[in-house]
Amino acid sequence: MVEAWLVELAKGVAKLLLNPLLYWFVIVLLLAGYRRVKRERQNFGTKIFDVFSEWRSTWLFSLVTGFVISVIMIGTGFVVSYPSLLLLSFIAILFSISGRFMFLSPVYTIGISFVLLLFVPTLLENQQWIREDIFDPINLAAFPLLLGVLLIAEGLLLKRTNMKDTFPGLSLSNRGVWVGEHHLKKLAMIPFFLLLPSGLITPFADFWPYVSFGEQSYSIILFPFLLGVDYKVRGRYPKEAANKIAVPIILLGIGAAGLAVGGVFFSPLSLVAVVVTIFGKEYINYRHRNSERLRRCYFHPMNNGLKVLGVIPGTPADRLDIKVGENIMKVNGQKVNSIDSFYQSLQASGAYFKLDIEDLNGELRFVQGALYQGDHHELGLLFSDTPYRRKEA
Repeated sequence: MVEAWLVELAKGVAKLLLNPLLYWFVIVLLLAGYRRVKRERQNFGTKIFDVFSEWRSTWLFSLVTGFVISVIMIGTGFVVSYPSLLLLSFIAILFSISGRFMFLSPVYTIGISFVLLLFVPTLLENQQWIREDIFDPINLAAFPLLLGVLLIAEGLLLKRTNMKDTFPGLSLSNRGVWVGEHHLKKLAMIPFFLLLPSGLITPFADFWPYVSFGEQSYSIILFPFLLGVDYKVRGRYPKEAANKIAVPIILLGIGAAGLAVGGVFFSPLSLVAVVVTIFGKEYINYRHRNSERLRRCYFHPMNNGLKVLGVIPGTPADRLDIKVGENIMKVNGQKVNSIDSFYQSLQASGAYFKLDIEDLNGELRFVQGALYQGDHHELGLLFSDTPYRRKEA
């Protein structure tokens, strides 16, 4: 039995290389990074993060999450069909074409796949081009459970966001003033093992597999699930906004998982789990958008000091640990309230400079460092200002 598991495990890993999602993930990541870098150059005149930054700090989280999901799905014995996974892959590819990672939430990819699988027998009866039994048998109990667990993962991915993982941008306020914003945007590929019907693995206990197609042998596949988060924040400190959105998403995922477990014993609950998560996620998104619309912009021009919109990695500002959201009050004892006055004071400071900074707790701290000749514009700080492309025009 151990040999059969090892053989099927090796086959399952090899099947990962045949899944188009693996290669599509790289393409989507590159396209998203290219578009963001282009936008950074238009707004700030320079590249801020590299093209793979949407994936940064996600790989360890993905591996741990994938291991947990594998234990749940293999340990309890939820068997899925290969055609249903192909449908899920197609939906994920289709939803990611727009470049909006928000559509790669499991609520949409797994939720829409579940709805299609629910009605596919009726749809296939009324056509002659595709075999009617191509998706038979259909296991509808596994998808809602995956939806609930992966929705919890989405909330945790959002909750662990730090200020070095968000992307600054510029937009016009309702008053026609250019203000700063941050994009909470991440793309993760979560690989996890699933059971497929037909293979070398045989049941090792009377209760396993718990939800199957009546098969007597099984195989394993390593499936690469694409998980995306994508929120625009203007009215709050980005980390605070991420926590505010993440908590209800995690609670919604826990509720969906609970309903999915109930769906094993009473099948209508599986549909309820999917419907509740779709409407629940839409409500969370609506509440976020409405809150952003009503709030005053967090990164707005100030009469006293300059609020840091972004810090370019690897620059003096990054090495001095200047943080996004902090206020620069003085440069060498001179008050600053505009970008021009900031750089004029910095240029006049000579080889050394000293900054009076109000931190995120409202407490004053001092930062000092050295500048080389002509280096004052390379400190690495970003502020809310007219976009670079408009200045050049």
